[in-house]
Amino acid sequence: MRYEKVCLEVAVHILPEEIVTTDEIERQLSPIYDRLHLPFGRLEFMTGIRERRLWPRGIRPGQISIQTVKKALERSGVASECVGALIHGSVCRDYLEPATACGVHEGVGLSENCQIFDVSNACLGILTALIQAANMIELGQIQAAIVVGTEDSRSLLETTISQMLADETLTRQTIKPFFASLTIGSGSAAFVLTHRDISRTGSRILGAEVLANTAFCHLCQSDDSVKDGDAMRTDSETLLIQGVDTARRLFPRFLDTLSWERTDISRFFCHQVGKAHQKLLFNTLEINPELNFSTLEYLGNTGSAALPTAFSVGLEQGECQKGDRIACLGIGSGINSLMIGVEL
Repeated sequence: MRYEKVCLEVAVHILPEEIVTTDEIERQLSPIYDRLHLPFGRLEFMTGIRERRLWPRGIRPGQISIQTVKKALERSGVASECVGALIHGSVCRDYLEPATACGVHEGVGLSENCQIFDVSNACLGILTALIQAANMIELGQIQAAIVVGTEDSRSLLETTISQMLADETLTRQTIKPFFASLTIGSGSAAFVLTHRDISRTGSRILGAEVLANTAFCHLCQSDDSVKDGDAMRTDSETLLIQGVDTARRLFPRFLDTLSWERTDISRFFCHQVGKAHQKLLFNTLEINPELNFSTLEYLGNTGSAALPTAFSVGLEQGECQKGDRIACLGIGSGINSLMIGVEL
């Protein structure tokens, strides 16, 4: 996929105020740690995550997404009546139906001519939504689009801790599928895309490539009963290896599509999973780890909002300059990999 007409106006994020440290989680799990003789500090040592954030109890993802979209519109200067599509891309949704995008559309006050729908693709949801929006702009169907998603980790985190404490049969082996759920955090992010004819920034979405490796779709699974007490199970070790291998297969094609060499890339943003994932990814793709921008240490894994939030924070902190070529390297359970090239 190559784009000639799609521009990125803004990337924004909103973060919860409540912070839960990894030390706090391990203290809650102390009965299990003591019984299994697990060393305290193990979770942070393994993942590099020292804390994550939670939204207030009872809030719905769409309520936060409304705030994020309003922030994105204000910063972009794009008039609400110009927005031809609003896509909600997070794992977390308000309801099974209608689409969470419907409530966000109403809450923001966008045009009745605006296309609205949800996209679901695990941790790639927001990036997948971005590509759908870019396609519509490139085809001339719309002039501007907003992509947004809000992840709420509280229910999953608390359910996981409760189930672990209640299961006295857990062993050092059977406890492993629970650990990924302890790294999850909350956050919200949004992008505003426009046709180049109305862009104020000139920053371009250059292109993207995807690869599906669905032979491993069973490695991370959850369903809508999580809130009713069924925690997510993740084969983290196999998912790490196969996810990075999927990215290895895609990366050369991504570079070829954009006519880039590795040395052309100014900055990388990847999915924020853990330090082991980052190390293996950069070693496998043979890219400079110093070009990576990380937020996982203080935000944890915020699902589909992770890479977009890191991108937004990086821009906000001045980590990217005009003219930089940026590679967004997404990997999500499924397994899918989606890579997007941006030129500021």
